[in-house]
Amino acid sequence: MSKKDEAMSLFKLGANCSQAVLGAFAKECNLSYDEAMKLASGFGAGMGRMREVCGAVSAMVLVANLKYGSADLSDKAAKDEHYKLIQKLAEEFKKENGSIVCRELLGLAKNENTSPISEARTESYYKKRPCAELVGMAAEILEKNL
Repeated sequence: MSKKDEAMSLFKLGANCSQAVLGAFAKECNLSYDEAMKLASGFGAGMGRMREVCGAVSAMVLVANLKYGSADLSDKAAKDEHYKLIQKLAEEFKKENGSIVCRELLGLAKNENTSPISEARTESYYKKRPCAELVGMAAEILEKNL
């Protein structure tokens, strides 16, 4: 199964957008499934349903951090190179979708639909949300760039 298909499947099983992407790359990041789900749990719906940066984009950053991030605080060159990768990933996502912001991707106004209560995953939920496709695209972008 491709990473795109794996991420989309996880989303359709109930994972939030961030969990779906990080979950698809858990092994490559030396994480257990449970660790990946916990680490990404608060990034769904634009960080805790605040509709800010898309959770799939946040997960792309998490995967890149775990694969290529530096723990050497004195290595400015490594930090700068890593930021370059993060910007490249985000730009590719933005180029395809017009934004990396959850509410903009969903066509919502600021502060619209930001209740902390998640929506039930029903057929109509999946029909009105592009999220499954967005997590698939994020997984594709990661595969291509990592």
